[in-house]
This record gives sequence, C-alpha cells and structure tokens, in this order.
Amino acid sequence: MAPTADSPQQKSARPLVLIVEDNELNMKLFNDLLEAHGYATLQTRDGMEALRLARLHNPDLILMDIQLPEVSGLEVTKWLKEDDALRAIPVIAVTAFAMKGDEEKIREGGCEAYIAKPISVAKFLQTVQDFV
Repeated sequence: MAPTADSPQQKSARPLVLIVEDNELNMKLFNDLLEAHGYATLQTRDGMEALRLARLHNPDLILMDIQLPEVSGLEVTKWLKEDDALRAIPVIAVTAFAMKGDEEKIREGGCEAYIAKPISVAKFLQTVQDFV
C-alpha cells in the first residue's frame, strides 16, 4: 500500500520516489513504471506541495518536472537544496527542454541528473536506479 499524503512514511524495502509532474499522462506513466519495478511513489502536481511531502516523507528520490504551473521545478529544487533536512535527496529533472546548454542549466539549478521528454523507458529506469 502506497503512503497517503498525510501519513508518515514507514521506511520499507521499497524505495520511495516523489513524482512532481503536472501532466496527468506523464504522471501515470512514471507512476506505473516505478511501481512495476518495485518502487513506492508519492505524487503531486504542485511545487509547494512537493516541499511539504518531501519534509513529511523524506523520499529516496524526487522526479521534478521543470515546467510546473505555479512555480518552476528549478525553483522548487533550489528550495529543497537550501533545506538542511532535504538537500541530500537526489532530484532528477524530467523535462521537454533538451536544447544545448539546458542540461548545464538544470545541473546548476541543483538537479543531479535530467531525463528528456518524451522519455526512453530504459534510460528513465536506469537513471532512477542510479540514484536510489
């Protein structure tokens, strides 16, 4: 059973991944892939809610969409990295930005890696595995 947004995360053998993604189809794809490969997930479409969930559940990894409706995923990542309790959590940007220089900008923003959309399933799973 996946943790709910309001229950404290019980550490288990299944690594916990917080998915921050505003596109419903991408959210479902990421969630289904992760759960099929043994990960537990938390989901939100909102950057501020992502901070709250990270503080409450201390996930093993955060997948961060860069283009969120209210606040940039890079801004949320900056806030995560400024928080002593959260800065050690790896953040992987998931973004349609795949132009030259974008990876550097994303890494400078505090993300440990990035995955370009549309995703390659194998690369997506390998990148997640590399950080959990």
